[in-house]
Amino acid sequence: MVKLQNYNLSDVPAWRDLVTNYQIDLEQQKKLQHYAVRLLEENEKYNLTAILDMQEVMQDHFYDSLSLIKLYDLKNIKAAVDVGSGGGFPGIPLAIMCPHITFNLVEVNLKKVNFLEMMAKELELENIIVHTYDWRTFLRKFEKPVDLFIARASLQVDELLRIFKPSSKYKNSVFVYWASKKWVPNQEEKEYLAKCSSYLVGEKERQLCFFSMNKKNSDGNSEI
Repeated sequence: MVKLQNYNLSDVPAWRDLVTNYQIDLEQQKKLQHYAVRLLEENEKYNLTAILDMQEVMQDHFYDSLSLIKLYDLKNIKAAVDVGSGGGFPGIPLAIMCPHITFNLVEVNLKKVNFLEMMAKELELENIIVHTYDWRTFLRKFEKPVDLFIARASLQVDELLRIFKPSSKYKNSVFVYWASKKWVPNQEEKEYLAKCSSYLVGEKERQLCFFSMNKKNSDGNSEI
């Protein structure tokens, strides 16, 4: 088991790359390190990740989650929803790096909910709120404004596109989906798909796909 008090992330190449490429300050580094080690400490209890090597955790979870920062302007975003947050990806790393954004983490698995709440407390992240609703119930009951919906390895895209239904309070929000390079949208998904931006996680090519009601209402490409 990984021990928080004696684990040195400076020995992990992907951690060094992360710090350099995202210009992570010392306070953010402390929080990300704490989170990474606690993730592996608590994994046996909560089944949070199948990845047990710290190098791969840094690449496949942390680097992947933070890719949004370089591919989308988050400066004016005030509230985001992480759908199916699981062990906290991408919501917790983004919350650490973007303290001006309130992140609503939606998760129905109570063991994972306990972990998310524990991490928010330990990391002193006042910009995280954990919700135990399922996705459809969350859409019906949540009332506060949301600028951005994000989803990584959770629900299928067609289910997430419910935010764009005519009756939805959030039809003017942007939705970002973490996808493999091989992902191909179906016809309905194409109607809302504004763009996909490619990026690398280690040697793996992935893409962030951006959906918007503006795309459906426009005749051509739309800016998001």
